Amino acid sequence: MDTNAKILVVDDEERIRRLIRMYLEREDFTIEEASNGTDALELALNNDYDVILLDIMMPEMDGIEVCQELRKEKDTPVIMLTAKGEEANRVQGFEVGTDDYIVKPFSPREVVLRVKAILRRSTASSYKDTDTQARNLLVFPHLTIDHDAHRVTAEGKEVSLTPKEYELLCFLAEAPDKVFNREHLLKEVWQYEFFGDLRTVDTHVKRLREKLNNVSKEAAKMIVTVWGVGYKFEVDDA
Repeated sequence: MDTNAKILVVDDEERIRRLIRMYLEREDFTIEEASNGTDALELALNNDYDVILLDIMMPEMDGIEVCQELRKEKDTPVIMLTAKGEEANRVQGFEVGTDDYIVKPFSPREVVLRVKAILRRSTASSYKDTDTQARNLLVFPHLTIDHDAHRVTAEGKEVSLTPKEYELLCFLAEAPDKVFNREHLLKEVWQYEFFGDLRTVDTHVKRLREKLNNVSKEAAKMIVTVWGVGYKFEVDDA
């Protein structure tokens, strides 16, 4: 994990930004700040951050809009900051590509742990060792998942995924032809218990299929909807 990771902290309350900055700088992370959605989006598009901490309720552009626009161009990991009672907004956040969320009021230690967890999952993508003989690979006819490099390729072309999209694909691919219902996927991939917010899974599956389809239609077809149940990763041996 990169201890010099660059993190953008976005919140309209200065005391919250100051608190988060203090704890993250103790971990040797480089911190930049924005106090509104418009500035945050401009910074996020023009810089390469390892993680973005993004408040939902902000002036000018809210966090949902920022994440939605960001996802059109970048897969930077996003942790959404939400207040209690904003369950609907958290679901919206996942639907537009948020990777995790933290509920206010939060402990600074929780923020540090969540950021480190995201970094462990995402910064491995920068590791590329072509000389490694025994790689931790999942290889299918149209798709390869390289766990060591945290990289997905379809028909030899790299597919750019957010950490959550990558985790969802890996979870399905590690158990080919096994059907998982949405509740199980929410629990295992998101590690949260939601109450009827199954659209989160459907939206991520849709985004994942679209990204695969842009590179390989055959790879996209491997994620199969089992109507009335959930999803599976289907391998065609033919």
